[in-house]
Amino acid sequence: MDLNSPLFDRIRIKATSEEPREAEGPACEHPGCKAPGEYRAPKGRDHEGQYWRFCLGHVREYNASYNYFAGMSDNAVAAYQKDAIIGHRPTWAMGVNPETKKGQEREWAYVDPLGILRGEDFRQGRRSRAPAEPKPRRHTGPVRRALDVLGLDEAADGPAIKAQYKALVKRFHPDANGGDRSFEERLRDIIKAHDTLKSAGMC
Repeated sequence: MDLNSPLFDRIRIKATSEEPREAEGPACEHPGCKAPGEYRAPKGRDHEGQYWRFCLGHVREYNASYNYFAGMSDNAVAAYQKDAIIGHRPTWAMGVNPETKKGQEREWAYVDPLGILRGEDFRQGRRSRAPAEPKPRRHTGPVRRALDVLGLDEAADGPAIKAQYKALVKRFHPDANGGDRSFEERLRDIIKAHDTLKSAGMC
């Protein structure tokens, strides 16, 4: 390396100052403290968005004793907490506009053939909708087979199923046939079908 090179003549070195600098930024706002106020602390209720500037030691001391609700009664604190749920904004009941008096028409027009915006009951309005017919109940495969064994259609209800079951048991039971056991298989199918319908909650 050639120290006599003309390139070294063009290099500039920034001078360093040995003198201590004053702290940049605001100073601590605690009385008698001259340390830099690097930390913010809220000024409290009714001064939202405003902060004190403290050093680390004084901001810790301030935060340890800070109470936003100081000076408020228990009822006032409860009311504040209740209003905090809705962000301290006013609310009204559904369908009530506080800016319009009762019976006063709005300045803007709208089309409301069903009377919904006026609070009318559609069923009592100019039109009446016929009640919707209930959709027929859809049954699973085992339930349909059980109904078929009992000789019933899918519209059968609980009392009809019980009546049909009792009639078939009396008809095919060996005691009703003089001890003849030739209908035992049919009787088992009837009992099994009844159990299936019972477990499905139909009877």
